[in-house]
Amino acid sequence: MNKIIGFIGCGNMGGAIAEAVSKASTGTEVWLSDPCAKKVNELSSKIGAKPSDNQEISKNADIIFLAVKPQVIGDVINEIKDTISDSVLIVSMAAGVSMSKIEGFFERNISLIRIMPNTPVSVGEGMILYDTNSLVSSELEEFFTTVMSKAGKLDKIAEKLIDAASALSGCGPAFVYMFIEALADGGVACGLPRDKALAYATQTLLGSSKLLAETNKHPGELKDAVCSPGGSTIMGVKALENGSLRGTVINAVSEAFAKTKELGK
Repeated sequence: MNKIIGFIGCGNMGGAIAEAVSKASTGTEVWLSDPCAKKVNELSSKIGAKPSDNQEISKNADIIFLAVKPQVIGDVINEIKDTISDSVLIVSMAAGVSMSKIEGFFERNISLIRIMPNTPVSVGEGMILYDTNSLVSSELEEFFTTVMSKAGKLDKIAEKLIDAASALSGCGPAFVYMFIEALADGGVACGLPRDKALAYATQTLLGSSKLLAETNKHPGELKDAVCSPGGSTIMGVKALENGSLRGTVINAVSEAFAKTKELGK
């Protein structure tokens, strides 16, 4: 019998994970629910999922992904808590909302995984942080990692660190896109056509990230390898240091972390 994976919420993140799950899963069905019927219908057609609703998913799904905003997760759980079975695995991606708080909403023992993904899951290159509560068996955890295998890299991390880690990996793509755009703007300022400048900036980030990941060298060492004495690169590095690049990026992650903690209150 096929297992049913239900998604309550089909926004950008929920939809991206639903698409990844549909690619990874064999012997499963993906059911979708969202207040916006257009989102459900469009995504269902794209990935071969079944349009559904919260109640139908709560009664039938083996795994339920709660892909809703932290401000409404309590209301959503209140709607489904009396109809789900004890064997259901709940996966929450509500930023800042702890597992203990989610368990409190259910007012019962429930198998629960808290995740914090990022938008590159839509192309199978996401960074997905997760932790489980004590009721999640090794079999359930293995099933979860299997259905998430096409979303990107999964890393189990203590829940107390998820908010800090998500301020980096969850918010980080926005910071990276800003840097890519700024690199491209610099290229345009030097005379490059916009399309070529953006393509060069994008590939530079891709290649640099891959080199860092595959060599396992410290980023400072790789930076130094590009900086010839008295050369153009070190002058560019000097300009970045004068502009407080490092301090600004550190502050960006710190501010995102503070906001994430606030959202969970």
